[in-house]
Amino acid sequence: MNSSLDEKRSSKGSSHAPAPVPAPAPALPTSLAGLQPAALARVAWSATLKTDLVLLPPLTLMYILNFLDRQNIAAARLAGITTDLALSDVQYQSCISLLFVGYILMQVPSNILVGKMNRPATYICGSMAIWGIVSAATGAVHGFVGLLLCRFFLGFVEAAFFPGALYYLSTFYSRKQFTTRVALLYSGSQLGSAFGGLFAVAILDADGAQGIAGWRWLFIIEGVATVGIALLFMIVLPNSIATVRGLSAAERDWLAWNFEADQGQRDDKDELTALQAFKMAATDPMTYLLMGTLYMTYVAATVTSFFPSVVSTLGFSRNITYVLTAPPYLLSTAIMIANSFHSDKTQERYWHIVVPLVVTAISNIIAVSTLNTAARYVAMMMMPSSFVAAVVILSWAAGSLSQPAVKRAAALALIIAVSNSTNIWTPYLYSKPPRYVNAFAVNIVASVLAIVFATATMFYLKRRNQRLGKGTYLEASGPTAKQKAAGFRYIL
Repeated sequence: MNSSLDEKRSSKGSSHAPAPVPAPAPALPTSLAGLQPAALARVAWSATLKTDLVLLPPLTLMYILNFLDRQNIAAARLAGITTDLALSDVQYQSCISLLFVGYILMQVPSNILVGKMNRPATYICGSMAIWGIVSAATGAVHGFVGLLLCRFFLGFVEAAFFPGALYYLSTFYSRKQFTTRVALLYSGSQLGSAFGGLFAVAILDADGAQGIAGWRWLFIIEGVATVGIALLFMIVLPNSIATVRGLSAAERDWLAWNFEADQGQRDDKDELTALQAFKMAATDPMTYLLMGTLYMTYVAATVTSFFPSVVSTLGFSRNITYVLTAPPYLLSTAIMIANSFHSDKTQERYWHIVVPLVVTAISNIIAVSTLNTAARYVAMMMMPSSFVAAVVILSWAAGSLSQPAVKRAAALALIIAVSNSTNIWTPYLYSKPPRYVNAFAVNIVASVLAIVFATATMFYLKRRNQRLGKGTYLEASGPTAKQKAAGFRYIL
């Protein structure tokens, strides 16, 4: 009773609470304790760089292939898949939607499994090999039902990758390092979108080779490449800090210390059962605030599934249309990495989410308001800004829903799974070109609502920090006892 009264008093006076002072970091391990600051900084730099080189290029390439295998149906549409398979507009839209049914169903159980296992990289790479096989098999379908089944199972297997990769990265990096790494990972989807069209031009020019339509080669070649690369990366990627190749003992100790100093405790995969982890994630109000922010951001981002078709409304030839899809994603990638780097450097999340969402809203306003070719392409250049915001939102989620480890995995998967459900219904909005009034109007509203959710999240986390500073935070959904003792605070 008294504790609840204390909480009420603290919340009333929270606006005047002093800024919390984090507790000192845990003691350096023996291998680092005797080093001078400059020498310690060199160890930190070397350890981080080596880890980046081992993890980020493979994961980014994996995401490029993940996105290509998922989105190549958009390129196949311009290459005649709907004509060859006699698909109606609704059937084509259903094939896009159903992928995300499988994708959503599998994400939470898959990521809880990743959070519990000792070989997450092996699991993710194995899943990649299987989705490559399914993607290649799509090139052999001869009707609507076959395409629909391939799309469903492709989503079911691909579900292991993105939330799994986010959790996997979060076991190597501190929150101060995480957003930039998520941006580099996420650049895989942007580069896949950018070069997917150019890649499609090269493959589709082989239309009719050996009696096989170009769109079939698109699925076959990309699927086979995915399988081969997955098997290679199964050998290359480490499963934990202890198995990163090329690190000295001091560098390995620094990575472990850096993670513990940031999180307030080390990951403990046996700390919770899978059911307990899911319950903790599902009962934390922060899960739903971040979910609402990402959900609305993903509504505005669904345009990527139809981007070649949207660009085709400019009236250029097929190959020129594919080429014109690349610059918006390349620009988005550059801005995304810069925005994320600045977010990590300043340790600020809110404004790094809101500003890109404002740009997204403006781009859709322009697109729905005019048929001028130059103005519409400027709008299309700005549309992928939703992904710039999404990267920081995901980093915010991974850093805020941080411990225990299995809860972090469950919460990330739950947020991503529900947010991806937008892809089930939003494809049906993309009708009546060239204005796509329904789709772009919904995108504008979604961008505004995403800003509202982000604002609510910021104030909620600010209040949590104030209560942590006063020692009055008692809810089970917050930081663990170890994190509180270590002075854990949320990044705003």
